[in-house]
Amino acid sequence: MLKYFIFEGGMYKHELLLEFVDDVGGFVIQKTVIGLDLIMNLAIPEEEAERLQELVTEVNGKLRDAPLIGTEVAVVAPTLSRHHLPHPACDIAENLRRHGAKTNIMGLARGVGQKIVHTSIQERQLIEEHDLAVFTLGNFEHCLKKFKSKLFKDLSIPVIVTGGPPELEIEGASGYVGGIGRYPERARTLDMIERLRKVSELAGKLIEERRKEMDLDPLIIEPALVKTEVERQVPEVLDALSPNPVTLKVDGLRIKLPYDDYKDRVASVMVDGRRLGEVSRITKSLMRDYILVRILPESYFS
Repeated sequence: MLKYFIFEGGMYKHELLLEFVDDVGGFVIQKTVIGLDLIMNLAIPEEEAERLQELVTEVNGKLRDAPLIGTEVAVVAPTLSRHHLPHPACDIAENLRRHGAKTNIMGLARGVGQKIVHTSIQERQLIEEHDLAVFTLGNFEHCLKKFKSKLFKDLSIPVIVTGGPPELEIEGASGYVGGIGRYPERARTLDMIERLRKVSELAGKLIEERRKEMDLDPLIIEPALVKTEVERQVPEVLDALSPNPVTLKVDGLRIKLPYDDYKDRVASVMVDGRRLGEVSRITKSLMRDYILVRILPESYFS
């Protein structure tokens, strides 16, 4: 099982880190250079974590666990209106990104009220393209418990709900973080920032649990390896106008190229001697017309 980290430090001797990651069979997910500062998202075998920490100490850097690296999270608001969407959803999404996740913010068409509240089939399918969903709801306990569970009760992915009441148990949700209802300004107080951090920590815990379950029947190929080969064999993807043209997911990846134009190219990518089309399901995403790749588990071939 791979373990995910964020390295923060300088360019000094960073080649030692790159060599170490390559030697132990790990991956550099993302590398960002800002002046003389370096930030890298890394994935290495779990048993090599202690040796990595020793090397990071040697190069005077910092290392922190980041289980949300390699995940795509949907932050879902009841509507796109300024009454529901802007501040809580943006604050939560920003904090998740700082912990390594790739986030997409969504506003529902019929997520408001009590009688009409629901999600459409297309909205549910789009949410389920993600690894985890965070629903940013309001301040009224009876509304959250009695009516809002309709928004996510049929989803197959883990769901975190945020709302105003301090503590709640909501049917269909994997977890709840209180004290984050609707508020008209950015989160600036230490108390509010701590609540945002709790959302990211809970999300990381749920993702780790999902990865441990998947480890019982592992994927035939690591998504990080597929990402590397797609970027090498389909170089056009690197020209996409996105900071993450190939977005890692727990069980695959999202490739930001037109499906109809590139599905055959992507299916023919060779990974460990196999065509990607043979070891995965390649479908058209509901997000624009991107390519969605779901890698199959080993049991599929036994």
